[in-house]
Amino acid sequence: SSNRTESSPLAFVLTGIPGLPVSSSWMALPLCCLYLLMILGNGTLLWLIKTDHSLHTPMYYLLSLLSVADLGLSLSTLPTMLAVFWFKSTSLLLEACVVQMYFIHSFSAIESGVLVAMAFDRFVAICCPLHYASVLTSSLIMKVGVAIFMRGICVVLPVAVLIKKMPFCRSRVLSHFFCLHQDMLSLACGDIRVNSLYGLTAVILTKGLDSLTILLSYMMIIRTILSIVSHPARAKALSTCISHLCALLIFYIPLIGLSLLHWLGKHLHPLTHMLLADTYLLVPPVLNPLMYSWKTKQIRGRILILLCRRG
Repeated sequence: SSNRTESSPLAFVLTGIPGLPVSSSWMALPLCCLYLLMILGNGTLLWLIKTDHSLHTPMYYLLSLLSVADLGLSLSTLPTMLAVFWFKSTSLLLEACVVQMYFIHSFSAIESGVLVAMAFDRFVAICCPLHYASVLTSSLIMKVGVAIFMRGICVVLPVAVLIKKMPFCRSRVLSHFFCLHQDMLSLACGDIRVNSLYGLTAVILTKGLDSLTILLSYMMIIRTILSIVSHPARAKALSTCISHLCALLIFYIPLIGLSLLHWLGKHLHPLTHMLLADTYLLVPPVLNPLMYSWKTKQIRGRILILLCRRG
């Protein structure tokens, strides 16, 4: 029966790795290592930025916001990952699934907003270097951070409310070991037009506008860099954007690919969906602190000092 009763609450079935046993330890161990690396990397960045007063600048404040978003995005999926791969528990109640979906999409929107703020930081630093200190003040960064978090929280909230009210009477087997809006919506048996329309609106208001803003920012940045006569100065200006460009690529490429798969790639093997979803949620939080630690001299030097002291 599709009716929700107190004795039989509606639940979804989470998926492990297609074709492998749920309790496949050879896959659970690498995933746990990725989560540990993510927590260690982002936690170290946050600790360094908080304790080192030389890093109390707009660029590093934005980097700390990126680390918070990365931590939130990955920790949102950690409970179900442990449940599926370590404890063989694949059932998740509707309410818990909606909460997880909400946090995943909220932190995804927050990370997208932080990447926009970081693009604006690079734009001001390269195109208007003399006004950098006067434009990007600490108070402005604080206001921008609050606005980014509020946008992510408020825009995604109606998505969670709408999906919570949907009836689910088909197969309740999800495609991943976590809950995503598109995945849950594909299992609904009611009228999904309102959900789909608002979901599309939310994506346009966040990822759509963000990607357009970032594109325009980098068009102006590239134009400014090309106008620089000195080749070493060009290379130096471009090198300050490398970490941010890498962060953009590893965040937006899997995100766009996953969205296209949910709409157009239903005939593909489920393993393709799983790998792309895992890449979208796990790879950016792991690689972002590594990239910024390696490319940023202040952070790299601070980490080397700490390692030498420990040695």
